[in-house]
Amino acid sequence: MNAELNEKVVVVTGALGALGRAVVEAAADAGATLVAIDRVAAPSPRGAAFACTLDLADAQATQAAMATIAQRHGRIDALVNVAGGFRWETLADGSIETWDQLYGINLRTAVNASRAVLPHLSAGGRIVNIGAVAAVKATAGMGAYAASKAGVARLTEALAEELKARDITVNAVLPSIIDTPANRADMPDADVSKWVTPRSLADVIVFLLGPRAAAVTGALIPVVGRV
Repeated sequence: MNAELNEKVVVVTGALGALGRAVVEAAADAGATLVAIDRVAAPSPRGAAFACTLDLADAQATQAAMATIAQRHGRIDALVNVAGGFRWETLADGSIETWDQLYGINLRTAVNASRAVLPHLSAGGRIVNIGAVAAVKATAGMGAYAASKAGVARLTEALAEELKARDITVNAVLPSIIDTPANRADMPDADVSKWVTPRSLADVIVFLLGPRAAAVTGALIPVVGRV
């Protein structure tokens, strides 16, 4: 087993999705103690020491959950904000509710989780967010999604500056299309060999959680495979 994370206490939101499970497994393989958070109740991902059912849209409940996790494990060393969602919808044929929904799923969850974990992070702490390369250059039908992920990018940059004096790093990965069952179902004719696998993306996240990435903060790192 790689001991890159050496029993660090790592909280992963959206832990029951394809990427969340990959992050939990990769971080566990690197020696971390994993706390898995998701809004649905289900068996814990492989490698998770503890699972928590939580609606991250609820700021007070999120603060209480992070305090409970810190008390249970003695500390929190890192947070990975995986929780999120996607919807393809043109502006002409879509609705304002989609913009509100994706803002809530992609940005509000990251803000609430990050704010709730701050009192429990000490020097050397890590926050990693999941952005999207579409936030850099959106295409048709990607407006609401890209706008919410652009918010994640700005959150990452602002919080990195805010936490520099505390020696806590904040970074984001910007994937393209992730090779998940849902994406394969939605795009059955695509060449999936060009997509980013959840484990490949998780390996980059684990690097950002580890000591070798201590000098990296405020970075928005594209992880796009060959798309």
